[in-house]
Amino acid sequence: MIKKLLIANRGEIAVRIIRTARRMGIRTVAIYSEIDKNSLHHSFADEAYCIGKSELSETYLNIPAIIHIAESSHCDALHPGYGFLSENPELVKACNEAGIIFVGPEAKVMQVMGNKVEARDFVSSIGVPVTKGVSGNTAEILSQVDEIGFPVLVKAAGGGGGKGMRIVSDKESLAGALEAASREAANYFADGTVYIEKYLEEPRHIEFQILGDNFGNVVHLFERECTIQRRYQKIIEEAPSPTLTPELRSQMGEAAVAIGKAINYSGAGTIEFLVDKELNFYFLEMNTRIQVEHPVTELTTGIDIVEEQIFIASGEKLRVNQKELHQTGHAIECRIYAEDPANNFLPSPGNLSLYQKPAGDFIRVDDAMNKPYQVSSFFDPMIAKLITHGKTREEARFHMIDALQNYGIHGIKNNISYLNAIVQNINFINNTISTRFCAELTDTLLTAIENDRKSIPELLPIAVAIVSKSPPGDSNNQVRLETENIWSNIGYWRILMQPELEMEGNIYQCQINNLSQNKLSGKINGKQAEISFEEIYSTQQIDIQINDEPYKVFVSHPEPGKVIVSYNTHVFDVIRKDILPAQTDFNIVSASVGESGSNITSPMPGKVIKIAVKQSDLVAKGDLLLVVEAMKMENNILSPADAIVDRITVSAGDLVDSITTLIHLSAPDQKQSQV
Repeated sequence: MIKKLLIANRGEIAVRIIRTARRMGIRTVAIYSEIDKNSLHHSFADEAYCIGKSELSETYLNIPAIIHIAESSHCDALHPGYGFLSENPELVKACNEAGIIFVGPEAKVMQVMGNKVEARDFVSSIGVPVTKGVSGNTAEILSQVDEIGFPVLVKAAGGGGGKGMRIVSDKESLAGALEAASREAANYFADGTVYIEKYLEEPRHIEFQILGDNFGNVVHLFERECTIQRRYQKIIEEAPSPTLTPELRSQMGEAAVAIGKAINYSGAGTIEFLVDKELNFYFLEMNTRIQVEHPVTELTTGIDIVEEQIFIASGEKLRVNQKELHQTGHAIECRIYAEDPANNFLPSPGNLSLYQKPAGDFIRVDDAMNKPYQVSSFFDPMIAKLITHGKTREEARFHMIDALQNYGIHGIKNNISYLNAIVQNINFINNTISTRFCAELTDTLLTAIENDRKSIPELLPIAVAIVSKSPPGDSNNQVRLETENIWSNIGYWRILMQPELEMEGNIYQCQINNLSQNKLSGKINGKQAEISFEEIYSTQQIDIQINDEPYKVFVSHPEPGKVIVSYNTHVFDVIRKDILPAQTDFNIVSASVGESGSNITSPMPGKVIKIAVKQSDLVAKGDLLLVVEAMKMENNILSPADAIVDRITVSAGDLVDSITTLIHLSAPDQKQSQV
């Protein structure tokens, strides 16, 4: 049995692997970049070693450095997790050369099945149906695309997780999409090879989890429905699939096992299929690693997939056969992302002022959160996975709604309200969905979110801001009197108190007429408010009653004068006018170019990966200026108006923050008059 395991990954999957390894009595070694020095996977492992600064090529994609740490720390095995090098056969070869057990398949298997093009050819040869596709360089793909017909899907040959994927509806857009997909794939998977395949209209995305040992045994752990996706990235998964009939489930399971046996697969892997409206299925790809969504399979089968990976890698035979495996109940997983749904899902790195996750018998949270915690712009925006389990799909869905509404995250934008809107949408409830669900219904979902937000009494966040105070020992509690609740600051001896607050641009005049311990009577903008409350510092929650209506809310104090309040997935920023804010953000990009020109900045910290203009270029409103990558997503920075490129102050590869000037624009007439 493996005795010491290096986890060549970070974040929640590293923490999740460490948990199982620790339960099995296996010592663990973590690697971390300097950005992750305060991370949970760093502190949770038995040993941890810094692998470099921030660049992925220097850290989590650095095979020689990873092997060196494994050897010097006397590890006998390495687990790659998912993403990064998890499907890179060069890592497997390096482990073999160093005498280190790789927890996963052999390099030759990974070479075939980890590469989407080779995998399609292989499964087609054994009779499993595939969609039409073309691989090769850009010229070859362009010359053959007419044989497939539009729309097509551009995909990374060596990766997954939606990275490098583009849907293209016409030939004129294909060359640019191939370039962007190749660049993104090279950055994330160290392999820029891309290919195209026919895009099916309104498909379902359903995958089967398989386990194989080194003795020719392969079983499947049934399926997961992964149809709810945004920009080709799964965001909600469930097991079992509400789409499959028993007959189709059996056929697809047999096909998945057949693929595993034909390739002599060892370890945990996933066979992904597309299912069309007539319930025909087509092989999509194979992931030769553990999946992000594996918890829903674990909750419905009772199998710890990481534990099975370790037993298989240690040379053991499969401990279960197909007849012993059954699905029980239903599980749903929601991926929690640091992104802003109301602003085109812009990545939202930053510092958390509150992180409280839900708990209960039917709730599982896989995360890697520490306090204090900073969500970095260098990595994928997923910060946690929330999984609920019930006897039925509807029961699991109700548990999910409750869990989402009791998940508190302050300091960064997140998609919790968006996920909450999805699981309450009638199409999700009735399972009338496709992979186009988010593309077609996001506007409807955002409207539902806004309407739900408007239904929350405006007195609620204001009342919470009045009565709450920073917890004892809070790192933000620099001046205790400044962060006490308002009446503590003014003093109990006052007969009349009139604090003023601001929320979403509106001013709220508060007249406090009577107060005692944990009770307050007064008016907020002329509306009577009888308030009683109990503050729970350990969870940063307040149980509050306003005019006899009870509420349970989260509250945090990120800086003097600012209070963040959240209720049922909605977050409100309240500013106390009696305290000067710590800072004011004046970083606003104008929609026009005035006499002094316009400084173009990045909407978030990131890395410049492409500059699309040159100095003195004339650009029109909406033209691409440059591309900044943040949280593994490319963000196009566009010209706000017709202008001339006056100065370019950055180069491709530069790391930038949200205040650095990237490009300075001048108005065309001014530039010409100066000449």
